[in-house]
Amino acid sequence: MRFFTGLGVLLLLGAAGAGGLWWMWGRDLPSVQDLDVLELSGKTRVYDRNNVLVGTLTPSLGSGQSVNRDLLKLNQISPWLQKAIVTSEDRRFYEHHGVDYIGIARGLLKGLLKNDLEGGSSITQQVVKNTLLADLHSARTPERKFKEALLAYQLERNFNKDQILNAYLNVVYWGDGGRNDIIGAGTAAQAYFRKPASDLNLAESVYLTILVPAPNSRYKDFKAYRPLMKDLLNRMVEDGRITQAEAEAAWKTPIYPAGWRIGWNSDGTVRSAVLENPGRLEQNMPPPPTQTAFHYLQAVERELIPKIGRKALFAGGKVYTALDLQAQQAAERASRNAQLPDGATLGLALVSPKNGEVLALVGQKLTGGRPSDWDNATQARRQVGSSIKPLLYTLALEKGWKQSDTVLDAPLTGDYQPQNYNGRWTGRYVTLRYALDHSLNLPTVRIAQEIGLPAFEDKLRELGLTPPPDAGLSLSIGTLEASPLQMAAAYAPFANGGIYYAPTLVRRVEDERGQTIYTRPAPQGKRVWDARTAWLGLDMIRGVVNDLTAEQGGLATRAQIPGWDVGGKTGTTNDVKDLWFVGVTPNVAGAVWVGKQAGGPLPGWAYSGEIPTPVWQQAVAGALAGQPHQTFREPSGITYRVVRRVEMAFREEEADQEQMAHDGSGDNRSGGFFSRRSSTPAPAPEPEAQPSPVTGAPTPGEGEQAAPTMPETTDQQAGLEPAPAESTPNESLQNPSGLPEAGSAPQDSTGDILTPTPPEALPTEPVPGVSSSELQPVPQTPDEGNGYDNLPPDGAWQNGGDPNGGGVAVPPTF
Repeated sequence: MRFFTGLGVLLLLGAAGAGGLWWMWGRDLPSVQDLDVLELSGKTRVYDRNNVLVGTLTPSLGSGQSVNRDLLKLNQISPWLQKAIVTSEDRRFYEHHGVDYIGIARGLLKGLLKNDLEGGSSITQQVVKNTLLADLHSARTPERKFKEALLAYQLERNFNKDQILNAYLNVVYWGDGGRNDIIGAGTAAQAYFRKPASDLNLAESVYLTILVPAPNSRYKDFKAYRPLMKDLLNRMVEDGRITQAEAEAAWKTPIYPAGWRIGWNSDGTVRSAVLENPGRLEQNMPPPPTQTAFHYLQAVERELIPKIGRKALFAGGKVYTALDLQAQQAAERASRNAQLPDGATLGLALVSPKNGEVLALVGQKLTGGRPSDWDNATQARRQVGSSIKPLLYTLALEKGWKQSDTVLDAPLTGDYQPQNYNGRWTGRYVTLRYALDHSLNLPTVRIAQEIGLPAFEDKLRELGLTPPPDAGLSLSIGTLEASPLQMAAAYAPFANGGIYYAPTLVRRVEDERGQTIYTRPAPQGKRVWDARTAWLGLDMIRGVVNDLTAEQGGLATRAQIPGWDVGGKTGTTNDVKDLWFVGVTPNVAGAVWVGKQAGGPLPGWAYSGEIPTPVWQQAVAGALAGQPHQTFREPSGITYRVVRRVEMAFREEEADQEQMAHDGSGDNRSGGFFSRRSSTPAPAPEPEAQPSPVTGAPTPGEGEQAAPTMPETTDQQAGLEPAPAESTPNESLQNPSGLPEAGSAPQDSTGDILTPTPPEALPTEPVPGVSSSELQPVPQTPDEGNGYDNLPPDGAWQNGGDPNGGGVAVPPTF
């Protein structure tokens, strides 16, 4: 009785354990029906928004990080290869039901007794691992093994053995082919023997089979692994798959894998073997044909499969998309022409602000032929750096701030100590317009402090973005991760009056008989900004592009398109890992990311204004070519004022209100740029500049190179705060640069000369919420994704943050 009681307890515990595993890992499994693509032969045609044929969709199977788009039917693969694979990889393949417990036990026993661990995964399990569970990266974890077993059973119930074997032979990894991995029997036969898979003889099939466990190492040592061929032939005889005579004939058949020079003896032994040209594998694989809109078509697949299923998608019908072929071709030209650092790639997305339709996608740096399958435009998530700042500044405008309001540019109190990219600050209040033009981090973080992170996070979610958990104030300067498509869609409301549209690619699908089987619902926009707030935000990012000339360091000027209004923002993350430009025109919103595929820093000379920005400009200019020039539609209730010699947009009722000064504490007062400066002068973090004997301009501090002479500019072009009202015209005549003479005014964090403050403008009380210690230089460590926009090239005009502002030329320090 106790025995049965104990047995019942064990059964209950086992059932509870299985139930727990199912609850954790078994409720959200991929569908095994995804593997039915092998039975589909139709080519689905894809058209752009003007009904121009773009390309075709064909069935494909993933294999880890790669994809095989040249699938073969089983009758197109040599029967010798089929038999060799079964004997080598899963001898009981035709007997088990997905998981071979006898094979697993045999492998464990062999490992214990002979110290020769043998893999126990069945062919069915390997198909599951390489396709349905490829996202788990073959990790040997309990989760993967549990899911693998469940899906293997499902696979066996839905497909016959030949279909499963066919899938396996199309996803096997057969080595590194240089440009592309060698995936599937068809590619392997071509790479190693320059023949179709159907023409492989028994000896060649056995050779390919013994490569499978470790193709890259086994290929390079023919002699060492030749005995494995003999062993496999003997096992095939034991299994009854070939005769002894066939095995002996195969052993004596000379074979010549690509790149090898082999001398054979008549008995099948190797006299000599020299690997002369391992690059022959790549040479034997013809480069895949160039295909327009390659990543766009992949994205179409990903959008439609959940909606209509694979069978309907690959049955040979027609797909009508939102793609603009002119825009797509322009984006591809921009990608091919992009001048990127070694090892870098890119992602580019263009959308229509009118309805969120995706006009163009490029997921890689194009170099000719078919690009890799990974799509940086839609699949990658990278830190966005300073390109997030316009979203925060517009949120401040939504809450009643004005572009002319000022924010303190000084270090923060507390544990979080961000810094402006050059480690300096002014200790003064700068306008919002100035802070964004110069991409200053310290004022930006103070804005986030005052607005509140929960409000900012909510706004980001409304814009289709996902704030990271517990990002803290670093979120305000770029720790958010997003794709170029997400960022393009998030900026589009600047151009359409404040409406966010989720990006879409497909308009309609017809089956092979011409019957409509899917129609996209009309795009439903969601208001995220009121029309006037969207216009004010647009005015600020237009300032980033247009306030400064290229000679003054306004690197965003490279985004300008003659005849078109352009607004946008650069972005650079810490250690120059990610470079961004996101921008809008009346008809196109777009984003470009540049970085390394696997992550890691780019060279120190890589600048967001010089690398992604021209790519964006070329792509968008090409997309707009031939269209009648349009301007952004200004809403009613907007007026303009010139503040600090920069024209800014205002709500009519706020245009003549006093400026508000903010320090992040929420204790705000009215006042201009100078009215809330600390009564304790802010020390310059650099040694005091000395007059140049030649130009009279300040000379750089120790360790810096001399700056070139400043050309004549207006204060508005230079992005400088204005001189006080007491200034006289004679001063500007005596100083053609428009700046005070050396030593007459302190320098800001960029080397810009700040206009001296009239004594009556100085407050007598300290700045509320700011201690004098805040205005002293303190050690600061930049955060990952800290929103820095790095220095301009040697001799360019440097400013306080993103090199989008003017000022005294200061060569960067590398």
